[in-house]
Amino acid sequence: MESNGSTGPVVVLTGGTRGIGYGLAAAFLERGCSVVISGRDGASVAKSVRRLEAAAPGRAAGAACDVREFRDVQSLWDFAAGRFGRVDVWINNAGIGQPQSDVDALDPDLVGNIFATNCAGALYGCKVALAGMKAAGRGAVYNMEGLGSGGEIVRGTTAYGASKRALAYITDSAAREARGTGVIVGAIRPGMTATDLITAEYRGKPEEWVRVRRIFNILSDTVETVSPWIADRVLRNRRNGARIVWLTGAKAAGRFLTAPFVRRSIYPDLP
Repeated sequence: MESNGSTGPVVVLTGGTRGIGYGLAAAFLERGCSVVISGRDGASVAKSVRRLEAAAPGRAAGAACDVREFRDVQSLWDFAAGRFGRVDVWINNAGIGQPQSDVDALDPDLVGNIFATNCAGALYGCKVALAGMKAAGRGAVYNMEGLGSGGEIVRGTTAYGASKRALAYITDSAAREARGTGVIVGAIRPGMTATDLITAEYRGKPEEWVRVRRIFNILSDTVETVSPWIADRVLRNRRNGARIVWLTGAKAAGRFLTAPFVRRSIYPDLP
C-alpha cells in the first residue's frame, strides 16, 4: 500500500501485543511502516509498544481496545488516524481459540466470547476501516482467517472453526462491497504458528499434548518465520479479495511426506 506522506504506510493491528500480531507489528516496522497495535489490557499494550519503540522510535503506538465493543474499535481508528495522520492497512487479528471439546461439553460463555471476538470484532473492524478508507479513496483491510475458513472440519474445534468459516464469508462479502472504491479487502491465513493461541489450550494436559505434539510439529512454524513473509505480501498486494496463504495444501502434504526424514521441533517442550 502506497504512502501519501514522508513516512511509510500506517498499519493497524488488533490483538497486536503478542503472538502473530506482535510478530507482524515488528515485521512491518522493519519495513519502514508505522504501526498501531491494540489489546484488551492497557498495561500489556504499553509494554509491547515500548519494546517495538526501542527498535523503531516514533513509529510505534498502541491503545487499549476490546474488539467486542464497537466504540472501542472506532476509538482505535480515531487514535491511529490522529497519531499518524491516516491508516493505510487495517488487520483484524484479534481472536481467541478453544480447547478441543465436543459440542455437548462446550462452555457456553466461551462460545459467546469466540463469536463476539472472532466474528463481531472483525466485522466491527471492517465497518470502521472501510468507512474511513472509502472516504480517503484508498486502503487495505485484512481478516486473520484460520482453521475452518476453507471448510476444514476437525473434531473438537466446532466453535472456533465455525467462527473462522463465518469470517471467510465476511471477507468475501466485504471485498465485493469494496469493488470500485479504491479500497481492497483480503484475508491472511498464517497456518499454525507456535503461539499461546495453541499451547494455552494444553497447559496442565500433558497426555493430550503428547498426543498432538507430533502433528503440530509437522504443520506449525514460528512467528519469526511466518511474519516477515506475510508482511511482504500485504505490502505488495493490490488485488481485492486476495488471500495470503502461508501453509498451502501442497506445502502441508509435502511436510507429511518428508516427516519420516526431516525432524521439526517447533514445540520441543510441554507447555
